[in-house]
Amino acid sequence: MWRSAVLAFAVALTVAAAGAPGGASTSSTPVLVELFTSEGCSSCPPADALLQALVETQPVAGADIIALGQHVDYWDRLGWKDRFSSAALTKRQQQYGRAFNTESIYTPQMVVDGREELVGSDANAARRAIGKALSAPHATMSLALTLVASDRVAVTVNAADVPLVSRGDRAETLLAVTEDRLRSDVRSGENKGRQLTHAAVVRELRAIGGDAGTSSARPEVTIAPDWQRDRLKIVVFIQERASRRVLGAAAAPLSSARR
Repeated sequence: MWRSAVLAFAVALTVAAAGAPGGASTSSTPVLVELFTSEGCSSCPPADALLQALVETQPVAGADIIALGQHVDYWDRLGWKDRFSSAALTKRQQQYGRAFNTESIYTPQMVVDGREELVGSDANAARRAIGKALSAPHATMSLALTLVASDRVAVTVNAADVPLVSRGDRAETLLAVTEDRLRSDVRSGENKGRQLTHAAVVRELRAIGGDAGTSSARPEVTIAPDWQRDRLKIVVFIQERASRRVLGAAAAPLSSARR
């Protein structure tokens, strides 16, 4: 079952994400799991459920699975417009297509740490890819959230021991806001008549730094009125631009923000 969260602004959080045993617990390494999905795709609900299960059960020993549910927009013209979809997320999936040299993009597609792609509903393949990702070096990252206004949060990011960037490549630091337990009643298209539930829906995704060597940053996030605060997380990760490899990640619930 989903765990309910209480918005407690007086509580401060520093989430460590270590590349060796450490991280969010004393023995876990954050692994970023991205799902490209759409409410217009009849094959996507099982993948949405798998993403939720991976986060809830954390089934891979040594991995702290951090999820990004990314709704693409190329299904929107085929009978149902996904209210969470965006062209920017489609563009992000296209970048992965070039990196993986795939003939075309598709849904549901899961990408693990930017290193391996698979059909998003394949639980066994997902677990194998997550386990494999643990063997790669990861940065040690930490986040701390500070409430600077009723609708604005500052995110203090620190990174250390960032793995060497691939020769000829560059890395950037990205910030995402995700929202859990979002539901839609689909009235047309392939999923007509179904109520769909989504995990870790990406509400915002943007770059906050152009160089992985930057050891700290303090971007701000504005919380939209229709976002449910007790279901929000802030995710920060470092990623190579060409290879798409993720070099480190960390996440924190908005409920951990302090004044």
